[in-house]
Amino acid sequence: MAEKQDKAAAAEAKKARKAESKAKRGQIFQAFNMQRKEDKGLIPWMAGALLVITGVVFGIGWLLGIQWFLLPVGILFGLLAAVIIFGRRVQKNVYSKADGQPGAAAWALDNLRGRWRVTPSVAGTTQLDAVHRVIGRPGVILVAEGAPHRVKTLLAQEKKRIARIVGDTPIYDVIVGHEEGQVELRGLQRHLMKLPNNLRPNQIDGVEKRLAAIAARGAALPKGPMPAGAKMRSVQRTMRRR
Repeated sequence: MAEKQDKAAAAEAKKARKAESKAKRGQIFQAFNMQRKEDKGLIPWMAGALLVITGVVFGIGWLLGIQWFLLPVGILFGLLAAVIIFGRRVQKNVYSKADGQPGAAAWALDNLRGRWRVTPSVAGTTQLDAVHRVIGRPGVILVAEGAPHRVKTLLAQEKKRIARIVGDTPIYDVIVGHEEGQVELRGLQRHLMKLPNNLRPNQIDGVEKRLAAIAARGAALPKGPMPAGAKMRSVQRTMRRR
């Protein structure tokens, strides 16, 4: 009985893997078709990479007298180069469409690879300007998107507030945009990766816990002005209940 159940489970898992693989292939093919329609240079670049790299490897093999042995290797490397070009051009297209849209920086930060702790919209305005907080090996990075004259004030306020909590932990600030001193959306991840490593992993956890504790404490406080006649004792009772 148990053996039959194991076989059934294995068959279901295999079926699920096949379905997932088929779905991924479908997504890639759909992305290729969309990119091909918008990017007329995609196919020539991919085909050129395949032919050039295959030809170079075949030529090396011809000099060594093993050209037919190296031909499949050249084709594999050519296909790999074509796939890399496809991925790069799709990524460039996606970033160009997202550039300037509200929340684009938060989307880019959510796709960071590695031990990054991203908290979107720790400060903002009604005009959809926003400051996002990132904690990682460099320290605390505040990433702002929106009108520069407004986000500079937001950045300064948030930096001052965080500095009281994190002590000597380095704090960096970044404004996403195209003006001098700003970082373009497509280069945001690369910019963060180039920052120096100042914290150890356990220090990252400590900084995150301190900031989370302060945020939770602030969320527990009553919002807006205290009603007329309200007693502090009532507020304290409310805090204890929470």
